[in-house]
Amino acid sequence: MAKLYSKKKLAKKPMLPKKETIRLILQYSCALNIVKTGKLNFDIIAN
Repeated sequence: MAKLYSKKKLAKKPMLPKKETIRLILQYSCALNIVKTGKLNFDIIAN
């Protein structure tokens, strides 16, 4: 019979993002602006 390897958990502790990662994503989303003109979309990142 085939041996089942799926009984063991691969990740023992939950994976949580760092505070720096969350801050980076929030800053990027605040700087991102999408302008729709007709059929075109322009993504503008204000730095």
